[in-house]
Amino acid sequence: MSQDIHAERILILDFGSQYTQLIARRVRELGVYCEIMSWRATAAEIRRFAPRGVILSGGPESVTGRASPRIPKLVLTLDVPILGICYGMQSLATQLGGRVEGSRTREFGYARVQVEHPGALLEGIADQMLEGGRAELDVWMSHGDKVTVLPPGFRVMASTASAPIAAMCDDARRIYGVQFHPEVTHTRQGGKLLERFVRGICGCTGLWNAGSIIEDQIARVRAQVGTDKVLLGLSGGVDSSVVAALLHRAIGSQLTCVFVDTGLLRLDEGNQVMEMFARNMGVRVIRVNAEREFLRKLKGVSDPERKRKIIGRTFIEIFDRKAAQIRGVKWLAQGTIYPDVIESAASKHGHAHVIKSHHNVGGLPKRMKHSVLEPLRELFKDEVRRIGVELGLPHDMVYRHPFPGPGLGVRILGEVKKSFADVLRRADAIFIEELRAAGWYDKVSQAFAVFLPVKSVGVTGDGRRYEWVIALRAVETIDFMTARWAELPYELLEKVSRRVVNEIEHVSRVVYDVTGKPPGTIEWE
Repeated sequence: MSQDIHAERILILDFGSQYTQLIARRVRELGVYCEIMSWRATAAEIRRFAPRGVILSGGPESVTGRASPRIPKLVLTLDVPILGICYGMQSLATQLGGRVEGSRTREFGYARVQVEHPGALLEGIADQMLEGGRAELDVWMSHGDKVTVLPPGFRVMASTASAPIAAMCDDARRIYGVQFHPEVTHTRQGGKLLERFVRGICGCTGLWNAGSIIEDQIARVRAQVGTDKVLLGLSGGVDSSVVAALLHRAIGSQLTCVFVDTGLLRLDEGNQVMEMFARNMGVRVIRVNAEREFLRKLKGVSDPERKRKIIGRTFIEIFDRKAAQIRGVKWLAQGTIYPDVIESAASKHGHAHVIKSHHNVGGLPKRMKHSVLEPLRELFKDEVRRIGVELGLPHDMVYRHPFPGPGLGVRILGEVKKSFADVLRRADAIFIEELRAAGWYDKVSQAFAVFLPVKSVGVTGDGRRYEWVIALRAVETIDFMTARWAELPYELLEKVSRRVVNEIEHVSRVVYDVTGKPPGTIEWE
């Protein structure tokens, strides 16, 4: 490696905000490596990370509470720039000698702030200019408390009618606080603000990019693996596909992939995986056709959690059997990505809430006595996609909508049967084909069909038929934590409905899901 791409690093301390990962993604987009740690991180962990700067996230609690989260004392003595966002700003104010109180007027959503003194952080950044040369910013607020007394040495950077201290700064110590959220797209100049902090004030130059990440990971893999053999569970999803392409470039024939075809994949997906990796890229892929085994174990099972666990356990059993037949393997590779690492860390602190069990079909059994290789564990999903394209994988494959690990098993409500899976595969393919043709596929974040185990009367020709119902789902979201149903054109929905009913014999009705998240989830199970 010509340079250490981790040399410039930003630490993000998490106080429980739903937007914390979004902060990290914005920093990575600026070409700077960052990591998220809990506000409970020890002094040793923070010193070892050696950040160029620290960003304090928002959070759901009130700093006025006795047991509320606090900034580690070490952070305030590191002599590196600090940016507090929302709760992070309030923590700075409280711990540096200012005061925070509950506000009579809460601010949630769009707001406009007036820049009083821009300081180094806001200099030259504006959405509108008022008479007299004062700048205004369109921002996104989400707070009930507010700073009422500045800490010693600070100045007011910006204000609103209900929050006279909407941003504050101490340029001498390079400490800044903003009550609004620059990481969300609704704050129009949020990207510029974060760039000013990360690259301007912290002095980072931008070593973190797709090319350098690939070069770094190839060097790391070669150093770790040497001449050993590596086995990868290839699911056909984005993460495992990018791992396969990256490892193939790094170690070539030392890599063997096992592709377990569960029978719960999308239309012709198994053949597409083999075509791409085995025939076009020259990767050694062993295909295991396991549809009968999965369907046998799912027979009579309707509970979504039981289905997920059965699919996960069966995948591991099959992979384990096949792995035992391959001699000389010392490493097991898997597509762990950074959000998985963050979620595991949050679970240790007791902050994670389980909405449904997560199962990555590419996941490998922990009990197997091999070393684990995880070349994507530092990367967010959007970074994985970018390096996938850089590695030569097809854009359409890399930027496909998310597909659940258990596949169609959780898009068939109730018991999973082969006949149901065959119907759903065809309906889903029609939906995606028409979305692409109409230019809507890349406008929505995720779209798919769901098989409903209820029958509805329909009329075809001169006869009646009593057949199954297909539900269509399409959502728009940034972070997949919240989502809004996509307002697809009626003409497009009508065309999809007509094709599904006309081309699939056992479907008599098509419906469209208009539930947001919350209260619903994106997947139906």
